[in-house]
Amino acid sequence: MEQLKVGLGQRSYPIWIGDDILDNLGRALKEVDFPRKVAVVTNPTVGGLYAERVLEALAKEGFHAETVTVPDGEQFKNLETLETIYDGLIENGLDRFSGLVALGGGVVGDMAGFAAATYLRGIPFAQVPTTLLSQVDSSVGGKTAVNHPLGKNLIGAFYQPRHVHIDVATLTTLPHREFAAGMAEVVKYGIIRDRSFFDWLGSHRSELQRLDRTALIEAVKRSCQIKANVVEVDENESSLRAILNFGHTFGHAVETLAGYGQIKHGEAVAIGMVVAAVGASTLDLCTSGEVDSIRELLASFGLPVEPPSFSLEDYLNAMGRDKKVKEGVLRLVLNRGIGDCLLRDIAEPAGFFASVLNTLPMGR
Repeated sequence: MEQLKVGLGQRSYPIWIGDDILDNLGRALKEVDFPRKVAVVTNPTVGGLYAERVLEALAKEGFHAETVTVPDGEQFKNLETLETIYDGLIENGLDRFSGLVALGGGVVGDMAGFAAATYLRGIPFAQVPTTLLSQVDSSVGGKTAVNHPLGKNLIGAFYQPRHVHIDVATLTTLPHREFAAGMAEVVKYGIIRDRSFFDWLGSHRSELQRLDRTALIEAVKRSCQIKANVVEVDENESSLRAILNFGHTFGHAVETLAGYGQIKHGEAVAIGMVVAAVGASTLDLCTSGEVDSIRELLASFGLPVEPPSFSLEDYLNAMGRDKKVKEGVLRLVLNRGIGDCLLRDIAEPAGFFASVLNTLPMGR
């Protein structure tokens, strides 16, 4: 088992990464002095696979836990579903000395985290992510949110977990499409921060695709370490942390326009990264060969790399509501080669994205 730490002073917390470590969850939560009365928020799919085992692991260490189940899917990541979590917490008698455990993927983690941030003005929570995307991205860093019909993650809070418990064995029950979606975020870390990691992913893609546990632990560990290093410098995304949104500005527009759940988050981010890389090449920040390397690695994991055929106007309107718009100016994360990136204000997004999209084949 590997252990990392997100160093945020009094809000610091550990990340445990290992193979078949769900049974150690109770011990891990005891080490961070987690409340003994717990609600486990999950969905029917993940709950059917792992809830009983998690409840047993908690009971073994003296925790008293109940489950709160929410529907499965991005389309349910909204205020209506959030209210059902509050209902479950109230009905089970959780007070300010209780805790919440998020057992599931990014949707469960984001909603449960936001519920924890706002229930009784804040109770402790822990993340037990069961998808690759949530293990390497949404479970670390304290971003919690729900979607609004006009934009993704527009309603939320920064609220750090007490513990993140990553068992790569849960990835064996993950559909291939979900695993591929998670690989988009893994590849992202190599593009924006670590060329050697990008190259490692290329040389270990076969091991990752057959779910070799050693390779999975290494990929998750390196991804989480990169994210932790960034979050430690800029917890609330006032500067550096914005680089983690590489591919997300255009990607969120794809998700919004397609309808939440139709195109998975990681798939949309993969498309967004290709769009950003092509944009970077038009500004001489990277070469066409580096764009091809990015596109090829993403495609090799079964990810889409062509934007859906929405109109330029639709894309611009969706991106105009992005959280990274500052005083009406769209700020984009662009790669500088592979292994580095920068933030760039796009003064004329219509011209910029028209130029980019005109060079790309459009999907359906």
